[in-house]
Amino acid sequence: MASSANRGLLSIGAFFVILVVSIVLGAFVVGWLTVPPMIIALCGCWMLVLGGMQTSSPQKYGRSAFSLFGWGLLFIALGSAWFLYGFGWIYSLAVVLLVLGALAIAAAFRRK
Repeated sequence: MASSANRGLLSIGAFFVILVVSIVLGAFVVGWLTVPPMIIALCGCWMLVLGGMQTSSPQKYGRSAFSLFGWGLLFIALGSAWFLYGFGWIYSLAVVLLVLGALAIAAAFRRK
């Protein structure tokens, strides 16, 4: 079981890895304008991983796994929408609305 301090240190390490991957991909593959949305989307992926870790060992006063999962999806949607804005604002709107709809459906099924 990872304690809160270990998860914090793990998250700092993951953030540095995300920065390096985004900068390298931005410099050599996709272009510098895609670095900020890539950082946001990859941080959302890391939040999904943290949500999975939270399900196996929940903390008493910590966020729930569903909350971390929801925030992770929102970060991924924000990064994707920012990236897709270059192709047209309608695609960005579609991604954000799709994720909000999926979260609303998941929250409705979660209610007991």
